Amino acid sequence: MPAERIKKRILTGTIVVFAAVIIAVSLWRIFRHGAPENEIVLHGNVDIRQVDLAFNANERIERVLAEEGDKVKAGQLLATLDRQRLQYQASQADAQVRAQENVVAALEAGTRPEDIRKARADMAAAAAEARNAELTFNRLQQLEEKDLISKQQADDAKAAADSSLARLQAAKEALNLAVAGPRKEDIQAAKATMNALREALAVARRNLSYADLYAPSDGVIQSRILESGDMASPQKPVFTLALTDPLWVRAYVSETDMGKIHPGMAAEILTDSFPGKRYPAWVGFISPSAQFTPKSVETREVRTSLVYQVRVFVKDPQNELRLGMPATVVIHFDRAQGKAVSPKQQRNP
Repeated sequence: MPAERIKKRILTGTIVVFAAVIIAVSLWRIFRHGAPENEIVLHGNVDIRQVDLAFNANERIERVLAEEGDKVKAGQLLATLDRQRLQYQASQADAQVRAQENVVAALEAGTRPEDIRKARADMAAAAAEARNAELTFNRLQQLEEKDLISKQQADDAKAAADSSLARLQAAKEALNLAVAGPRKEDIQAAKATMNALREALAVARRNLSYADLYAPSDGVIQSRILESGDMASPQKPVFTLALTDPLWVRAYVSETDMGKIHPGMAAEILTDSFPGKRYPAWVGFISPSAQFTPKSVETREVRTSLVYQVRVFVKDPQNELRLGMPATVVIHFDRAQGKAVSPKQQRNP
């Protein structure tokens, strides 16, 4: 029966062709997923630094200006504290500094001419009084010798004369001090007090600046922890900020491939979330020490083999990559072959 044989041959041929196609597709997939000679394929996860933002002061929160999911820029105001107490402390410290500055200025200027003239006048008055007391004593002493007055009256005149001489000497010393001016030690002590008060003012102003909480870097508000009215402190974060720069994929390279890569090499990042989209990247860091393969890493090598951590920095202007997202890293050997980049260059290769 020729017709049946023909049908069998056609069916057999169809099966053979189908099997050949399956084998060819399988081999194509194997070779497709295998790394060509000019590149290496790694697997890892997107990694982002997170920062807990807290006030560096103990006070009640007045305003919270950012919400979860908000994109913020470096230097952007995020929250404020009630600053009434802090403002009072700064104003008090400022007044103390200004008062002490006047004290120092007065000491450095020396004695005023008016004060010196007054000291001279006081000395002249004391000299006249002493002269008059001495004359009175001399007259009374002569009378006492003639028994015309009592001895008590002569003694009182003597005491008055001695007291006048002492006041004259005090007036002379006061004039000398006025002419000489303040002591250097007094000026130095006043300046030291002024410097201490200035330092206290700087601390008070710094504490006042702590009433404002700013974003340290560009990022996204991941968590809003405290609200207006809550008591803030350095130990209580107000926000958790996810830094969008730098952004990298943490992957692992086997020991046999270590010699093929170095910092600065061009790479591309692929994710299952955005099929077909390739993110430009570059190798930024290679760990100097080996470790056993983490369980989350998918490699064809044995799990217990040694690998090295690699950070591949990536540009993500649309903010599509998320923390922990699985990613595939393709490092090209024939692109950007050159010197390693520094941490500052890693952000802008």
